[in-house]
Amino acid sequence: MIEIRQLRYFVAVAEEMHVGRAAQRLHMTQPPLSQSIQGLEALLGVDLFIRQKRGITLSAAGLALLPEARRLIKDSLALPELVQSAAKGELGQLSVAFVSTADYNLLPSVLRDFRKRYPQVQLSLRESTSDVQLEALRTGQIDVGLMIPPIPEKFNDLLHYQTVISEPLILAAPADLPVLGSKKPVSLLDCQGQPLIIFPRAIAPAFYDSIVGCFQQVGLTPDIGQEAIQMQTIIGLVSAGMGIALVPQSVSNLNRPGVIYRELADATPQIETGLAWRKDNHSPVLNAFIELVRKNILCP
Repeated sequence: MIEIRQLRYFVAVAEEMHVGRAAQRLHMTQPPLSQSIQGLEALLGVDLFIRQKRGITLSAAGLALLPEARRLIKDSLALPELVQSAAKGELGQLSVAFVSTADYNLLPSVLRDFRKRYPQVQLSLRESTSDVQLEALRTGQIDVGLMIPPIPEKFNDLLHYQTVISEPLILAAPADLPVLGSKKPVSLLDCQGQPLIIFPRAIAPAFYDSIVGCFQQVGLTPDIGQEAIQMQTIIGLVSAGMGIALVPQSVSNLNRPGVIYRELADATPQIETGLAWRKDNHSPVLNAFIELVRKNILCP
């Protein structure tokens, strides 16, 4: 096996074109240097130098080896920094999944800070619902997910979970809804007769139940008009006058023509978004991402 030391010796002789001068440059005696060059030639099965009475010159094989030897030596010198960067989470890959609501609160600032601090990390992003994220974490398809709990008990031994955001539900309604004439909080009683646009219960049961519970609390049964799995789609349907929606407060950052957001006068539950990752994933890149999220956390 060729050693980096042998390549360093070869480059020194090739650049000096004199074994004695190369030995002085390397702070060693001439015999072991000559033996090392001969050993390298034996390993490669070629003569790297043409030896004549007038001195030595590089053979065709030596000329071909010289730039590659220099490159390998340079790469070897960079190895300590490379592995140290990897150990600090400054190099590598990270796959992040997120629910659509996270795109309007914490996610943009976290990604901006992460890219600034760790520019050499390759980020893979995918928007997906909480149930899809849990399965992707189970199978190792993603490293971390921003999702809406609860986490089913069967994942307790597999996943860590960290609450990130807790925010109230607000009303998203078509701009021509009469009750929106003032900027005061709106009661759901004032929105009777308006179809409700909501996430399907099958993919977000806790979120769905929280929204329906708001109506039941004031004695109403919501009229489910449309279901959609993307927050931007829900707001788009509100913009089209298809009905109203109850959305996390941060979604008000999504500006759409014809949509007005209002606080609810009725008591509303807090909608939580959190970070989930596998307990057996000890990636330094993942740890760096989690620490950055914790520094940007938006809830007590």
